Amino acid sequence: MEPTALRADIPALERTTYMNTGASGPSPTRVVEANESCLERHEYETPADEGMYPFTFDVLDRTRKTVADHLGATAEEIALTQSTTDGINRIAAALDWESGDRVVRTDLEHSSGILPWKRLERQGVETDVLSSEDGRLDLDAVKDAVTDAKLVCFSALTWTHGTMLPVRELTDIARDAGALVLVDAVQCPGQMALDVTEWDADFVAGAGHKWLLGPFGAGFVSVRSGAERHLNPAHIGYRSVEDANAEAYTYEPGAHRLEVGTVSPAPYAGLGEAIDVIEEVGYDTIESRIRELTDRLKEGLVASDDARLLSPREYESGLVTFEVDDPDAFVERLAGEGIRIRSLPYPNNSVRASVHVFNTADDIDALLEHV
Repeated sequence: MEPTALRADIPALERTTYMNTGASGPSPTRVVEANESCLERHEYETPADEGMYPFTFDVLDRTRKTVADHLGATAEEIALTQSTTDGINRIAAALDWESGDRVVRTDLEHSSGILPWKRLERQGVETDVLSSEDGRLDLDAVKDAVTDAKLVCFSALTWTHGTMLPVRELTDIARDAGALVLVDAVQCPGQMALDVTEWDADFVAGAGHKWLLGPFGAGFVSVRSGAERHLNPAHIGYRSVEDANAEAYTYEPGAHRLEVGTVSPAPYAGLGEAIDVIEEVGYDTIESRIRELTDRLKEGLVASDDARLLSPREYESGLVTFEVDDPDAFVERLAGEGIRIRSLPYPNNSVRASVHVFNTADDIDALLEHV
């Protein structure tokens, strides 16, 4: 599929110049139709056919396999969740914590990677925060910080600067120290190819409603084979166990133990379709186009007297952060002109544009005119 065909199939782009995919991506018609048709079949037809539960389980199984193939994992290593926040919380709540245990995170995390550890502080769990500079970590400082840590949590792609962290190196450092690794990868799938086996992290959380252009309500966690032995989920239901009617329950052997009970199959049908769309466009096309457009945006920002580029000058992702005098007023003014970006809580005085494959050079130029 050509990027122009994808753009033509996203109705929201008829009314806006959209560059806020790092927050949420507008879905193509195909994705919405898959969501809607799944719901209609589930509610209108399956009660008289195979049954509502068997249909749901079939959708979940197919989507789990689709997600697994997309991430380089196996279906047994994938748990379906509602969002990245949901996935991180399921991991946080499933680990056995004791007073004095330590979590190490970075100062680059979204609230998804901050709040679960704040809650655990009430149980005596300590949190150490790694300081960064311009979206980068000092690996020597990481080695010092993770000594005796139980868990290390960080984002693969920073939502603040659009920098790629060295996931495999960080994972190796953490594992050498005996710590588990939880990666927030939500900014990666949909804009760059991802093989979780290359990272070798214990847990990788993500969702479909950003760069994958899927619907809200469908996320996923990849649990490295063997890492599930560390998980004793805080919630349990018939989808968590091998036999819900057995006298003594036994958790599902892989990541499925993190799934709990009844959910609508519709968002997951939409997620599966969204992944199909992204794969039809292809990551070679996606990455080269994002690179071309972000280069154009950064060149314009560097040439401007009214903005300062905070993201790397060289390409790392479609997230481009820059400094302006009044971020909220700037974003509001752009919205009035039909251009959607967002302000950030940090770095100070910053806004962020998210450039995806469906964007055009005209979109970039429209933003630069207001800069």
